[in-house]
Amino acid sequence: MQTASKKVINGWAMYDWANSVYNLVITTTFFPIYFTTITKSEANGDNVTFFGKSFVNSALYDYSMAAAFILAALLSPILSSIADTRGNKKRYLMLFTWLGGLSCCALFNFKGPNPNVEYGAIFFILATLGYCGGLVFYNSYLPEIAVVEDRDRISAKGFAMGYIGSVILQLIGFALVVVKPFGIDGGMPVRLTFLLVGLWWIGFAQITFLRLPKSRATIQEHSSNVLTEGFREIRKVYAQVKNMPVLKRFLRGFFFYSMGVQTVMMAATIFGSQELGLPSDKLIISVVAIQIVAVLGAWGMARLSGKFGNLPVLMTVIVLWIAICLAGYRMQTATDFYMLAVAVGLVMGGVQSLSRSTYAKLMPETEDTASFFSYYDVVEKLSIAIGLITFGYIHEMTGSMRNSVLALIVFFVIGLLWLYAALQKQKRLAAGN
Repeated sequence: MQTASKKVINGWAMYDWANSVYNLVITTTFFPIYFTTITKSEANGDNVTFFGKSFVNSALYDYSMAAAFILAALLSPILSSIADTRGNKKRYLMLFTWLGGLSCCALFNFKGPNPNVEYGAIFFILATLGYCGGLVFYNSYLPEIAVVEDRDRISAKGFAMGYIGSVILQLIGFALVVVKPFGIDGGMPVRLTFLLVGLWWIGFAQITFLRLPKSRATIQEHSSNVLTEGFREIRKVYAQVKNMPVLKRFLRGFFFYSMGVQTVMMAATIFGSQELGLPSDKLIISVVAIQIVAVLGAWGMARLSGKFGNLPVLMTVIVLWIAICLAGYRMQTATDFYMLAVAVGLVMGGVQSLSRSTYAKLMPETEDTASFFSYYDVVEKLSIAIGLITFGYIHEMTGSMRNSVLALIVFFVIGLLWLYAALQKQKRLAAGN
């Protein structure tokens, strides 16, 4: 095997450019601020009714995203196993792209002064499901198009493309909100941004669909239905992972530290808005800065991993995340928030890119790449769901997101211990013990 052509690599990385606008514009900045703003009222404050039950609006946002991740975790193993056995990986990538993109467009109709909270939450969940589902099939192409020694670099290239593309659309959305061209006002600029996210996602993904090669079916003759074959593939991957001691320990560490990483990223703007009272424009500028710094972080971590190894660099990054959580619990001013935002940017891109490429390096040589990355995806999505539910629940029970941030340290510490165990096992195996 050899690394694919530059045209194929750039086409693969272009999907990060296409779908990362959802992760930044929808989940990180515009939508959480917009959701908590229009669902706040003089009569009920931050409380909102969802299908007859009362929630704190920011906690409902966390729970909605957690529900989407749980759905993705339940669906992706079956779909990805089918994609491997039937050779239609690209078709599922396209399916989830259209689901996510059209759901973002539908959020254009989520408006006040008396918003349909159920409508907004449902299409937000569907958009998140489209994003999560597509990533399974996108990530699974990495070991197919790149040899082991190139995977850190190419994974970082994808994340860097994603950060650059999302910053461009973020700036367009920011301009709509601040300048208000053509006389648009109220919530219209933000809702136009939701529409642009969907169009951007679907539009640029077409480049990826044109350039990625068609995957091969791992089973040529099918003796059972697709669901039976899907479950069989899942069991096969699980059995292999159990017998790979380094990969098994890495995934356990990844499960725990992902609870913290993703929750911090998704809750940052709501924290700045509700705990520190920062205005929306300042929060948006901060998130743009995070994305720009994250490009440097992704490339920097890739270079460091080549020199010191993936696991030692990941462990160092997790220690920095623990420090960030401690600083987040104590911060009091806007300046504190901006300084911490830069620190988050440096480690955010690195930990995501390096986690993906580390898994691609540790997994065995196999044609069942979608099934193996589905396993990775399930681990990540379940961990994010647990992290978000924990964050929202502690916030509702204690009345402060600071306590939620502090609790995330536990997840990082457990993840760090499992990474250390994986590193020690890797060293023993290298020494022949």
